[in-house]
Amino acid sequence: MVYELYYWPGIPGRGEFVRLALEEGGAKYIDIALQPGAEATVARFLQGSRVPRPPFAPPFLKAGKQIIGQTANILLFLGGPLKLAPRDETGKLWVHQLQLTVADLVAEAHDTHHPISAGLYYEDQKQEAKRRAKDFREHRIPKFFGYFEKVLTRNRTAGPWLVGGRVTYADLSLAHAVAGIRYAFPKASARVLRKCPRLNKLHDAVFERPRIRRYVESGRRQSFNEYGLFRRYPELDG
Repeated sequence: MVYELYYWPGIPGRGEFVRLALEEGGAKYIDIALQPGAEATVARFLQGSRVPRPPFAPPFLKAGKQIIGQTANILLFLGGPLKLAPRDETGKLWVHQLQLTVADLVAEAHDTHHPISAGLYYEDQKQEAKRRAKDFREHRIPKFFGYFEKVLTRNRTAGPWLVGGRVTYADLSLAHAVAGIRYAFPKASARVLRKCPRLNKLHDAVFERPRIRRYVESGRRQSFNEYGLFRRYPELDG
């Protein structure tokens, strides 16, 4: 199987969560975002009339004749073939639940710089963004990071992972979310992470994994910037 991952070029965005799983799983895939004319390719696919079950927005994955949309849904689909999820149903659902919680965290991080509308520029909602970011820094980052620290503490098997003794796609996604929040809120995240040693360890363990490290060093991993989910505006970091 050679997968095709469709996402917008120039930003890591939600597509990066899928890329990390494909890289860690050693999958063969084509990253459409890195191909010439990527934006037009994605747009044509979304606007086409021949797809019986069209995705709402990227990322979406083409696997043979299947088209799978939504980040958590794609990862649920890939978890088995890439050996990034437990085999038993209870374990699969637990990893999926953790992934959905990561998605909640990511959505709230995005809304700090676009609290009114994604269709408006940040400059059009700066005052509201400051209020939203203050609550995110003081209440939501500690709540989410504290939750994941608790999950890591209660997983008593060997290794720094959320579930059992092997890395799952939820670990990869959580590490990327932590990296994004560290980028966007360096001061606020540092304060919270001082109380979350296991979460720090998970982040480092993911990016030390050989396949992930090679991917990062290859230059194919797109950098955080002020066009993606995680944006660094110093005035929002308190």
